[in-house]
Amino acid sequence: MSAGFHYPKARRVVLTASVAAITATGAWYGAGLKAHQERKKEVVAIRESTAAERIAMLESARGQLIAKKIGLERKIQELERRRDGMSREEAGRGSERRR
Repeated sequence: MSAGFHYPKARRVVLTASVAAITATGAWYGAGLKAHQERKKEVVAIRESTAAERIAMLESARGQLIAKKIGLERKIQELERRRDGMSREEAGRGSERRR
């Protein structure tokens, strides 16, 4: 008798689970490596860029941040209006509920 599993079904389940675990671990590790390599390329590209290119990148990032800020401010205003007794539709329009 072998020292391994006596039941073929149990052996099959263990092997399947092992292969799945190894595959998942490899995919996760590979994704981490790829993300790290992409980040290195971005850093190198920023270091090698000219002053004008850096300014353009910063202005682009600033524009994206301003767009996020405007969206968040709008959400905050809507929540404050709803807190003060307006319905969701009224808060979107900026009018108060008549009681």
